[in-house]
Amino acid sequence: MTQPPERLLDRIDAPKDLHGLSEEQLQQVAQEVREHIIDTVGEIGGHFGANLGTCEIAVALHSVLDSPTDKILWDVGHQAYPHKILTGRRDQLPTIRQYEGLAPFCAIHESEHDIMGAGHASTSIGYAVGIKEGMKLAGDVDAGRVVAVIGDGAMTGGVAFEAIHQAGGLGTPMVVVLNDNGMSISPNVGALSRYFNRVRLNPKLWHAREGVEEKLITLPGGIGAAFDRLGPQLKESIKSFWAPGLFWEELDWAYMGVIDGHDVRALRRALKAALEAGRPVVLHTATVKGKGFMPAEDGGLEGMEKWHAAKPKSITNRAPTVVVKTPASAAHPVTPAIPQYTAVFGEALIDEVRRDRRVVGITAAMNSGTGLNLLQKAEPEHYFDVGIAEQQAVLFASGLALEGAKPVCAIYSTFLQRAYDQIVHDVCLQELDVTFAMDRAGLVGDDGPTHHGVFDIAYLRALPNITLAAPRDEAQLKHLLRTALTQGGPFGLRYPRGEGVGVALPSSAEVQAIPVGKGEVLREGSRVALIGYGSGVGKSLEAAALLAEHDLDVTVVDARFAKPLDMELLRGLAAEHELLVTVEEGVLSGGFGSGVWEALNDAGVHVPKMLRIGVPDRYVTHGKPALLHAEIGFTGKEIARKIEAALLAGHGSVLSEA
Repeated sequence: MTQPPERLLDRIDAPKDLHGLSEEQLQQVAQEVREHIIDTVGEIGGHFGANLGTCEIAVALHSVLDSPTDKILWDVGHQAYPHKILTGRRDQLPTIRQYEGLAPFCAIHESEHDIMGAGHASTSIGYAVGIKEGMKLAGDVDAGRVVAVIGDGAMTGGVAFEAIHQAGGLGTPMVVVLNDNGMSISPNVGALSRYFNRVRLNPKLWHAREGVEEKLITLPGGIGAAFDRLGPQLKESIKSFWAPGLFWEELDWAYMGVIDGHDVRALRRALKAALEAGRPVVLHTATVKGKGFMPAEDGGLEGMEKWHAAKPKSITNRAPTVVVKTPASAAHPVTPAIPQYTAVFGEALIDEVRRDRRVVGITAAMNSGTGLNLLQKAEPEHYFDVGIAEQQAVLFASGLALEGAKPVCAIYSTFLQRAYDQIVHDVCLQELDVTFAMDRAGLVGDDGPTHHGVFDIAYLRALPNITLAAPRDEAQLKHLLRTALTQGGPFGLRYPRGEGVGVALPSSAEVQAIPVGKGEVLREGSRVALIGYGSGVGKSLEAAALLAEHDLDVTVVDARFAKPLDMELLRGLAAEHELLVTVEEGVLSGGFGSGVWEALNDAGVHVPKMLRIGVPDRYVTHGKPALLHAEIGFTGKEIARKIEAALLAGHGSVLSEA
């Protein structure tokens, strides 16, 4: 029986192993990397389409550069699986995004080849400028070459443009590989691009271009004066002819492109030329998101979006897994699926738009992730996508609010951090009627610390004029959205990722605003009062049920609001219980529990003992939420144990637990 040929990829344990291969072999390695990703990610799940598009780019970069002396920076990192495979983590790929496995993005603690760790877009160019200028500051300009890889989507982020502006002004010798999967490739464009590349990167011709205008305006017979009068238009025309990448050229970057991002030979040649230029250079490559996986390639933009990430066991033999559905029967009825919070929010926002035509939804390039794809389809005139630009999303919302609209910024909790100054200065200071719908609040799971939404309670609670609320279930999410849109002023509404708890949803006619700052007692008891916020309510109820089995019947309260707090309710709880327990899926430092203690202390209320349950003062790793909750003690069982321990301990303390 013939043995299958050995994969070249099996011999690649470090980037240096690529350096002795021919370009034909490198092209083969890129395809083997692609197949390895399809086979592995199709089984375990994870980021998919973007990684299939960067296989040749990763091979070309690591075959030309000497990592980690030379620095390769991958923007966001969800397109860096090929990079991980080529840098000694090939056999660990099946653990990616798994608890205690490979990180979902680049992580500096994981490999010396991961130069920066980031899961938010548009940051790689800024890092690269700082790294290269840092080498110069240390007196070692030849310490290493620096290349940033960034996608065309991430180029919509403002911080990318800020870095481009700075690098152009400084003349920082670095390369940006612009991975553009939104442009087709044609041979004639490629040939023309190669010609322009030679012209632009030749220093003599580059400087000659700058002198063209001066020579034209000195022509005799009034011709020079005519050119002088036409100077601005003429200059732009000359530059447009000379350089297709006019935007980059105007910012003192050399532009190379468009290069076929799936041709290792072309990429290597362009990359070598760019690295030798001694100035800022952008290498514009065109790639196909989902390259090599036909459902993504043939499905157009819809297919690319669908296969941005693959679900576990979604691919078999490099094709989508065929799922055979068993028809429902009396013996095996189909149980209705519990809706996701995201979908509940999306449908609720459509209802609010139809109830009040001033309501609009705003996303920062995450329409399906936030549920606004539903609004886009149902009410397109009330839907806006600003790109990966959270600051602009909030500024845009501020402008809308000034004109009487009621904007809802649907942004993940972790991404809203990027717009903090706009929330402080442009919304809260001016008391504008803007609602922040913060999806993915809490520990989100496999995407890890860059995506956990655990800081929003703390970073928003300090701001004047804002109301903060969190639903305990999907039904209350609809009521609180109505509250946000009817009470006026800045409003932060956080809710978790994933399924709701399975309660019946109210119809649009049944949705009612909740009195702002009013909590709700869900269970009457004695000795101990658990005060839950958002998902903390469910954990509190679980703990209460366990404690009841040990003859300890406790009170459970849904705070509903972190700001303002229900002081009347809190005073009563403090007076009638010997232990108050706050439960929140957010950081303890400055969080909901801190707010409760501060409010009672400032009001002069005596609290004999208080226990705060939440996220510890550290970044929590990636993994399934249930595993992460167990790791930090955010489970009903662990909360019950901590309560029993606290009751046995000495009195008069304020305890923090995570």
